[in-house]
Amino acid sequence: MYLHFYAKHEKKFFVIPMVLLLVSIFIVVNHYLQTGDIFDKDVSLKGGISATVYTMEDAKTLEAKLADSLKADVSVRKLAEFGTEKQTGLLIEVSDVDRDTLKKAISSILKIELTYENFSMEETGSSLGRAFYSQMARAMILAFIFMAIVVFITFRTPIPSLAVILCAFSDIVTTIAFINVIGMKVSTSGIAALLLLIGYSVDTDILMTTRVWKRKEGAIMQRFFDSMETGLTMTATALVAVTLGYFLSNSYVLQQMFLVLGAGLVADVFYTYMQNGRILLWYVHKKEKVTNG
Repeated sequence: MYLHFYAKHEKKFFVIPMVLLLVSIFIVVNHYLQTGDIFDKDVSLKGGISATVYTMEDAKTLEAKLADSLKADVSVRKLAEFGTEKQTGLLIEVSDVDRDTLKKAISSILKIELTYENFSMEETGSSLGRAFYSQMARAMILAFIFMAIVVFITFRTPIPSLAVILCAFSDIVTTIAFINVIGMKVSTSGIAALLLLIGYSVDTDILMTTRVWKRKEGAIMQRFFDSMETGLTMTATALVAVTLGYFLSNSYVLQQMFLVLGAGLVADVFYTYMQNGRILLWYVHKKEKVTNG
């Protein structure tokens, strides 16, 4: 039943990922034109100060007060004990503010004396942050290039290979658009998650392309649905894992990684089976018609 339904509406399904990709490109380009970056970066990538203060103060309240006092973009997150939601302190991140000014503002708002026992501060220079970002960006570009080379060597046919590369590109762009929509400030862990997405996206696409294009047993649509069944099982398993990790972890670094991976996994379903699947089926059907005369 599902096979017949997909075969009947596969052209309509193809519209969904293409519209999603165009909207994603618009969001990313618009963000770049407004900010000069494709996404917002935290202090680990652009430089700034990370301060930890052990207090029970509400994170949102302190964030609003600090932003008003410092006239700067401030991020405040709750720190909690591992495995519990019990607050142990707050992590404050801010750029374009010197250490003394930040310390005085925190002390004034919380009305406490900041000492080595209840307060710590780390500073990442802007040049170091830019170096981190530059290296991460270079790693992503190289990963994408080497992925493309491996795909072309594996299939040695332009259209199936380009479809796999387009799918990986679409997956990354849509995930970045999602990051911009929710207003996330990307750290090094977010970049690492994007790198992982390139590998996962190619994995599901190579699985499908190998079964549909390389193998000859059975009907084309049946081979396609067999690969879809396997791929969706893989994706569902990974989604369960990252969802549980997101809600059970108290680490912001891990939560950001899990959230980026989860968004990418959902996007990959649309691009693998509605975009790449449609291109691949069209190509295989066309080749069969040529072969059979």
